[in-house]
Amino acid sequence: MTSQSAATLRSRYVAQAASDLEENRRKQQELAQRLTVLKQEEALLLDILDLAERYEGFADASRLPEQSQDELVVARAQPAPASAGAEEKSRRPLLGDLLAELLGGYEEPRLAKELRDELLAKHPDREPTPQVVRNTLESLVAKGRIQRHKQQRSVMYTLVDRPSNTS
Repeated sequence: MTSQSAATLRSRYVAQAASDLEENRRKQQELAQRLTVLKQEEALLLDILDLAERYEGFADASRLPEQSQDELVVARAQPAPASAGAEEKSRRPLLGDLLAELLGGYEEPRLAKELRDELLAKHPDREPTPQVVRNTLESLVAKGRIQRHKQQRSVMYTLVDRPSNTS
């Protein structure tokens, strides 16, 4: 190999190495930016999960499928039901509507436990946990549909009297 061909070869290697190094730096910069975006997305998703766990059942029921919160948890863990089963579930009344209906039958405040027991008796196909019932009741309080009453360490609920609207 002549010194001229060796110099040409060395020059090509240096150019290729410089090009590879520049490409590597560009890719590292892109990956660093992507990593930053992914970390931000992860933080957002963790915040959403945290809020969902803390405020389960507080969502606006008009935007949710007609399922109770415990059914949503089960639905996440199981494959999607057949379309006929989904249609059947979509006809079920919302848990909040059922609880408000039960409260409407009483003049005096009721405990969440009493309402859950009555719900289980009248709707054996529904099995919300005590926490889901409390969360749903608190959601109804937040929407102004029911009132919360505290008596010592007990929390009780009554339906809010609403003037009838004929419009």
